[in-house]
Amino acid sequence: MKNIVVLVSGGGTNLQALIDAERRGEIPNGKITCVIASNAEAYALTRAKQNHIQTRVLVRKDYADIAEYSAAMVEALREENADLVIYAGFMTILDEQVTKAFPYQMVNVHPALIPSFCGKGYYGLHVHEEVLKRGVKLTGATVHFVTEVCDGGPIIMQAAVPVLENDTPEVLQRRVMEECEWKLLPKAAALFCDGKITVKDGIVHIDD
Repeated sequence: MKNIVVLVSGGGTNLQALIDAERRGEIPNGKITCVIASNAEAYALTRAKQNHIQTRVLVRKDYADIAEYSAAMVEALREENADLVIYAGFMTILDEQVTKAFPYQMVNVHPALIPSFCGKGYYGLHVHEEVLKRGVKLTGATVHFVTEVCDGGPIIMQAAVPVLENDTPEVLQRRVMEECEWKLLPKAAALFCDGKITVKDGIVHIDD
């Protein structure tokens, strides 16, 4: 059984999707053992506690710089014996100490079809605002491994939804979450915990 540690900053809707999937038996070889928040007020912590999941809080401003914060995160993840680390709306950028300590063990979901609308500055509603500005007809979400390059790690899974004529950023965000993010993240977690994901030359391969 793989230990899954989820990193959060806000409401925790992606965390809830993972909790629900685990409860339904869709992540048979993984268990969410800890939720670590960068924000002590994050509602995601309440979701974790309601489901009897251990929580920790690491607030960025409590540390001198990103390097010190990242070192504290590595220590916390090691203490929790993390096999898989999932970014679920985690808004604090960590440095390469963390990705080097957990190579191809850290997963993020991004609300666009990478390599479009990704990288520095593309997060939350900003992504969907830019999608609408460019008039693209399809958008979606991408689950990828976290590396030192922002949104640049190997792509694990993607799913797409149509962009509709009267969409607002908020409406589009909700569609991407419901139809892509909340489905992809548990699937990727299950595949990882089943040992079905390998990375070769920067490309993810999924075993049948």
